[in-house]
Amino acid sequence: MKKYIAELIGTCTLVTLGCGTAMLVGCDAANGSGYLLTALAFGLVIVGMAYCVGNISGCHINPAVSLGVLMSGGMTAKDFVGYVIAQCLGALAGAGILALIFKLGGVTDMTGGFGSNGLAGVNGSAIAGLLVEIVLTFVFVLTILGVTSKKAGHGSFGGLIIGLTLVLVHILGIGLTGTSVNPARSFGPALVAALTGNGAPLACLWVFIVGPFVGAALAALTYKALEK
Repeated sequence: MKKYIAELIGTCTLVTLGCGTAMLVGCDAANGSGYLLTALAFGLVIVGMAYCVGNISGCHINPAVSLGVLMSGGMTAKDFVGYVIAQCLGALAGAGILALIFKLGGVTDMTGGFGSNGLAGVNGSAIAGLLVEIVLTFVFVLTILGVTSKKAGHGSFGGLIIGLTLVLVHILGIGLTGTSVNPARSFGPALVAALTGNGAPLACLWVFIVGPFVGAALAALTYKALEK
């Protein structure tokens, strides 16, 4: 149970600080600093949580990462289900915290939807958005599997490498889909945004669930083939 609680806390922190930063600074293509601040926020949360709850749960805080670990033989199906439930609850909690802060404080949400993902950057194309999420998640999860492999020997630098990789995929992906690579991170803000009338991101939510899971599965299969 402790590892599930750790995943809940980690995912809540990711959504609160990552999506919260996006809400404050916006992700407008004309404002490059907003891109970088949001990318850094998501990446730095991973770095912090890796050294905070990594020794308890492995700091997946992402159902796609958990799928990659499952397919690589690093966790049981039972734990996978428990992790995903905890991650989704954590994402909802994080989005709920943002709703309270921004509503009570009268703060303007620059993203218009609690940092939820969308397809505006790819002109509404679900196929293009799906491809973006598959590719970015593939790179992210492949890096995680390599860094956390017993053969890697990265030691205490693993969390930093993974966090910087998340920054990297965000720099490209923010302008296209807002960068999900994490079904829970997309689910929480989208649901809270829909419930509060702050946009209607649920229509394209499937892209940010299917894409990361497909990308993670491909990463796991690729890494297993390369590692042999």
